[in-house]
Amino acid sequence: MTVSLASLEVGQHIGSATVDITRTDLVRYAGASGDLNPIHWNQAFAEGVGLPGVIAHGMFTMGAAVQLVTDWIGDPAAVVDYQTRFTKPVVVTDTTAQPGQPGAVVEVTGVVGQIDTERSTARVDLTVTSAGQKVLVKAQAVVRLA
Repeated sequence: MTVSLASLEVGQHIGSATVDITRTDLVRYAGASGDLNPIHWNQAFAEGVGLPGVIAHGMFTMGAAVQLVTDWIGDPAAVVDYQTRFTKPVVVTDTTAQPGQPGAVVEVTGVVGQIDTERSTARVDLTVTSAGQKVLVKAQAVVRLA
């Protein structure tokens, strides 16, 4: 699907996505990113530092959320800016004994928040929640359109 600037309206829904997260995902991300902090894989350690349990990496959550935009626009290089604020941790429970079950679910929806015809860009505002709470706020991706 090709998205054109002329086809967009402020407030237009671009889609929604559900992201299932397991502790295995976190371990893989830790290895790929180099962020081996035990709060992302060790229950006792995470609780010992005052967290409610193992939490997803903030950058993992941020990256998972923007996937909605890259899927919609069809070209990851079209995303020219992406920013957010982290508000709540995504707690990922241990589901090792229940294969196929996620330890956390992140819900993402996106709407066109602004259109800049001079720059040929559109801002997509994302709503990102887990366990009924917003985990990212002011999550905004700017895409350049042909």
